[in-house]
Order: sequence, then C-alpha cells, then structure tokens
Amino acid sequence: MQVLRKDYLSLLEAGKDENTVVKVITGMRRSGKSTLMNQFIEKLKAAGVSDDRIFLINFEMAEYQYINDRTILNKWILDNIPKEGQCYVFLDEIQNVNEWEMSVSALQIMPNCDVYITGSNSKMLSSELSTHISGRYAEVKVLPLSFSEYLELYPSDDKDSRFSDYLRYGGLPVVNPDSDRTFIEGLLEGIFNTVLVKDVLYRLKTDDVSKITAIAKFLYSNIGNITNIDNIATETGISNPTVSKYVEEMSKAFLFYYAEKYDIVGKKILKTNGKFYASDLGMRNVNIGLGLARDISKPLENVVFMELLRRGYEVRIGSYRDWEVDFTVIGPDGVEYYQICETMLSDDIYKRESHPFKAIKDNCPKTILTLDKFGLGSNDGIKIVNLVDWLLDKN
Repeated sequence: MQVLRKDYLSLLEAGKDENTVVKVITGMRRSGKSTLMNQFIEKLKAAGVSDDRIFLINFEMAEYQYINDRTILNKWILDNIPKEGQCYVFLDEIQNVNEWEMSVSALQIMPNCDVYITGSNSKMLSSELSTHISGRYAEVKVLPLSFSEYLELYPSDDKDSRFSDYLRYGGLPVVNPDSDRTFIEGLLEGIFNTVLVKDVLYRLKTDDVSKITAIAKFLYSNIGNITNIDNIATETGISNPTVSKYVEEMSKAFLFYYAEKYDIVGKKILKTNGKFYASDLGMRNVNIGLGLARDISKPLENVVFMELLRRGYEVRIGSYRDWEVDFTVIGPDGVEYYQICETMLSDDIYKRESHPFKAIKDNCPKTILTLDKFGLGSNDGIKIVNLVDWLLDKN
C-alpha cells in the first residue's frame, strides 16, 4: 500500500531531462525516499521510457552491497550505462559508497545521463556535492507523511480518531496505525536506533550510545520549548562541546529541526534560545514513553511546524516585546503569523492567545489553529481555524 507523494513527484518532473543538474533526494531513513524514487521511475515508464534506459542501484540491497567505493561504482557505470541515448540513473542511499561524489560528478558530465540520488545525511550530501559539482544540483527534501497523505494511505471515516493516531505513531509511511501497538513501538524504536547508529554515530566515529540517547530524549521531551546547548548540557550532565556536536549530527540526520527566534519589532534573528522540533512524533513517543506523551499541546505545535516546512515556508519563532508568537513564517505572499492552541473556548485563553496578534500593527495574516469545532471564523482580523481542517486544506 502506497500513497503518491505528489508534491515531491512534481519537483522531480520539473527537473526531468535537465542532465547537467543532479537531483538530490534527502530525508530521514524510512521517510519515503526510495518509494518516491520508484514512483518517479513508474512515471517514466508510463511516459514511454523503456526499461533498458533506466538504471537503479539501491546500495542497501544485498546484490549491490559489494559496490562500496567509487572504483567499483565507476566500473559498474562503464559496464552498464551506454554512452548514447537518454538514460536515467538512480542511486539510492549513495552515502554507503566511499567517495561516491566523484562517481556522481563523472555521471553528470555524461551528456546522455539524467542523475537522481538519495541520502540520509544532509551535511554529507550538501558539502560533498558542492565541492565536486559546483552547485549544479537541486535538492528535494522529503519529510514524513503530511496528515493529508496519512489519511490517504490509512483511510478512516473518523478523521479525528486518525489524527489521534498520527499524533501517537507519527507519519513514517511504514508505520501502519492499525497494526499491533507493541509491534509499532518496536518498529519505531528500531528505526530510531538505525538512524543513530548508521547516520549519526558512524559519522562521528564513536559508539557512545548512552550520551547521544540521553540528548535525544531531552530534545524529544522539550519539543516546542526554548532550548539551548547550555541547558541541554546542564540537564544531561554532558559537556557543551559534546552536546553541540551530537545535536548537530542528529539534525543532519533529520531527527530534529531547529527554529530560530525572530524579533518582530527589531526585524532580526536572535541567535540563541530557539526551539527544536521532532521530525517524527512516533519516534519521540517511544523514546519518552506514551504516558509522558499525553499532553498534546507541544505535539500539536510540532505538527504545525512540520506542515509549514512542507508547504515551503521559512519558519521561525516569533518574539514581540514580552510576548511569543508560536510561528512567524515567510512564504511566497510575505509574512504570516500562527498561534497553536488546543482550545479557544474560554475568554481568558482567547485573550492570551490573541494579545500578541492585536499588538502587532501590521496587515500580515494572523491565524490561530485549534482543535475546537465551534467559535471558528474571523474575529478582530484574526482567523480562528480548526487545525485538522487546516492540515487537510493546502489553500
């Protein structure tokens, strides 16, 4: 069972036959990169591209694990890819090949090759590609399923109940919310451990699982809270340099995303005290325990943050004098402001959540997202919108 990742497929289609540009598909393990690549291959075949013009290597499959450095990969390329006629080359989980960037660079200068690669570490791909390919690449950043995609993959007549599943089990496509709960938790724990070992500790050349797990659990427990390296180090008892290094590597492996704080009055980035958000709430919940995950206010904020990223916004934490705006975002139409609140049905909560919006004297759109189904609409120029409906309506 699959869901078409339509937005990502449209990006790949836009770059089709741009042979001088390598298409780089990045994202956390099990977020759907390989599936996306296969879906695009099916589209090529449907458009009339023959099988003998499509070349796919998944470096994690047993039959291709012998290709572990550029010399072997180069030989495979020379033996298999013709020098004439348009070809499409797909290299999945390319980071498993030592000095892979040299092989990709060689493919790029073959005039008949349209090249697509995937990888699970953002820094590795961007730094090594920029060194050898001189900016001639385009990145497609694959995130776990949006709630709209999740509902399409796992349909239900009760969208609110399914949204509860989404908050509990996250949006990785392989996690079926209708499976046994113990199985789901084991699957999520296994994915988390694989990311730590293969994409973080391997890069750091260390096997210090206990320290990096402690840091990850702290970040998972504090999604949506103001956080910095100093307080992570204090709370975990781990040195600042180690914390900084491990947090950076976990971010490169797409476990966490960081939102900077933005001074709305001074119109400047505040370099410290931003917030971390989890790429997947399911992995967060198995790490901190579902009992501790019952408060959904911060997970709701996390869901909105990830959705805003999916929709192409630049997302920051807003600061207006002594008040916080959950998200100040910049998109194609300019600046927008968002507050996230589980319920707005009491006057006190409405006053608290709307106060910073009323204080900001500009005409930028201001939206409060809530789980309420009553009291929605516009009030004082502020839109109050049901969060689940907002997730399902990209307009």
